[in-house]
Amino acid sequence: MQPQLILGSAAILGGVGLTFGVLIAAANRKLRVWEDPRIDAVNDMLPGANCGACGYAGCRAFAEATITGQVAPAVCTVMGPDDRQDVAAFLGVDAGQANKRVARLLCAGGSDVATQKATYRGLASCAAAVAVSGGGKGCAWGCVGLADCAVACDFDAIIMNAHGLPVVDPEKCTACNACVEVCPLGLFTLMPMDDHLIVQCRNLLHGEDATDVCAVACNACGRCVQDAAPDLIEMRSNLAVIDYSKIELENAAAIARCPTGAITWLDGMQFAEEPVAPAGSEAR
Repeated sequence: MQPQLILGSAAILGGVGLTFGVLIAAANRKLRVWEDPRIDAVNDMLPGANCGACGYAGCRAFAEATITGQVAPAVCTVMGPDDRQDVAAFLGVDAGQANKRVARLLCAGGSDVATQKATYRGLASCAAAVAVSGGGKGCAWGCVGLADCAVACDFDAIIMNAHGLPVVDPEKCTACNACVEVCPLGLFTLMPMDDHLIVQCRNLLHGEDATDVCAVACNACGRCVQDAAPDLIEMRSNLAVIDYSKIELENAAAIARCPTGAITWLDGMQFAEEPVAPAGSEAR
């Protein structure tokens, strides 16, 4: 009797297993989502930085988008020209062109032109300094200069100069957004290289109140508004604001009479000083 019970139990379990196996196989066949094998191939050709500069959530998402034709290989700013051509040749598409974007600092107030109201001693971090003393600068909106941005940059595109300002190398910058996210004062922005006008100031004070704390602050004189093409620049809260949707109106006339140099015309690197000093080497 005992062997019959064992055999019966085994048969029941085998039948149940077979039934579930058939159901699982049928469900897999019915619900399986086909994936283009080229996705893995393109993903392997990408740099693997997963920086998000292309606008997609990582390199694999970008690979999927290139295969479906949503985006051109050139949109990946981390790849070099040869690598973009390799991806394009593999997919049989044109590599395309991308308007290169770089990180720009909305402050030119280095230690040579900006006042210091307090001396911060502690962890060499902009975030820590801002939390403890507001950064220590006379201008509450000014770059603290402790290199959180340079530390966060995985592409070695940022180095601090002699005046405590981060210098971004446009050739290395991939517009990954790391510096934008890490700056506690929100002083970084990503801009197309074709946008040449920039207001290097976030100070909201007016007149001498602004220039007393930083010699290159926007003093809200309004001359740039008068000299620029109509509606290209307007004053908001004592600060010149550029409407980049009117980029076709952009020209260097707006900077001609700026008394402080707060608004400037950029080609390539933002700050001309040769970068020196390791990023974040000392607390101020």
